[in-house]
Amino acid sequence: MIGPCRLFVAGDCVQNRTYCEVDVFGAQAYLGNPLAVVLDAQGLDAQQMQRFARWTNLSETSFVLAPTVPGADYQVRIFTPARELTFAGHPTLGSCHAWLEQGGTPRDATRIVQQCALGLVGLRREGARLAFRAPPLERTPVQEASLAPVLRALGLARAAVLAAQWLHSGQPWLALLADSAQTVLALEPNHEALKTQSLVGVIGPWREGQPEGGSERCEFEVRAFASAVGIEEDPVTGSLNAALAQWLIAEGHAPPQYVASQGARRQRAGRVYIESRKGEVWVGGACVTAVRGTVLL
Repeated sequence: MIGPCRLFVAGDCVQNRTYCEVDVFGAQAYLGNPLAVVLDAQGLDAQQMQRFARWTNLSETSFVLAPTVPGADYQVRIFTPARELTFAGHPTLGSCHAWLEQGGTPRDATRIVQQCALGLVGLRREGARLAFRAPPLERTPVQEASLAPVLRALGLARAAVLAAQWLHSGQPWLALLADSAQTVLALEPNHEALKTQSLVGVIGPWREGQPEGGSERCEFEVRAFASAVGIEEDPVTGSLNAALAQWLIAEGHAPPQYVASQGARRQRAGRVYIESRKGEVWVGGACVTAVRGTVLL
């Protein structure tokens, strides 16, 4: 067992901190979206967190701290390799999973409350899965002039797009409803061209056939392109699915409860469980710890 350790490296006081990597939105390890979690991050500043997130080179790295506002069970800060995020879905589920597995006990047995830069986010246990309450969504129409270059970069015909919206739920997404899951899976985007565009999410219904890698029926296929922030295609994206669900359910394009698959083109089998209840949309998924240990930070 590694005991307590403190080193001084480049002027920083470095110590052993509990660390894990959690696979989120996959029924078993290595089929979802990996998240790095530093569980006892007290004393780290933003520069140190950013440096470590850049080193892990995962889409997100989270740092769990003691809460600083009433009602929160813990606090989390979320970093991509390039910047800090106010909120993200798979880090929310993965951080909660890691906190509970570490022995965290919520104040209320029926719910868990996470503090992040966006505010307080509610979570709940759903059997073996966790789910978070989707943050409030802002929606605005998409102008054809701004849609055209994105469709060219995606190689997506305008006739195959049934609806489009700007969705903002922590970060802005240009969301496209395609005519089918097969259209979504067939996309061969020009990632270099997408670097000059916004974050782009594409969703299409499974009208026939089903994705591989699961036994339950999936109603939609999702892909998330984030070349603008250095991630060509995210394997499974909780914040995008939260925004898509609120939009599609409100517009009658989706039922109040469904399962979305994501990640097939990244050799993953992500599953996102959506439920609209009493005006709230909940986004759920399985979490599996793949790596446990300590990290010197």
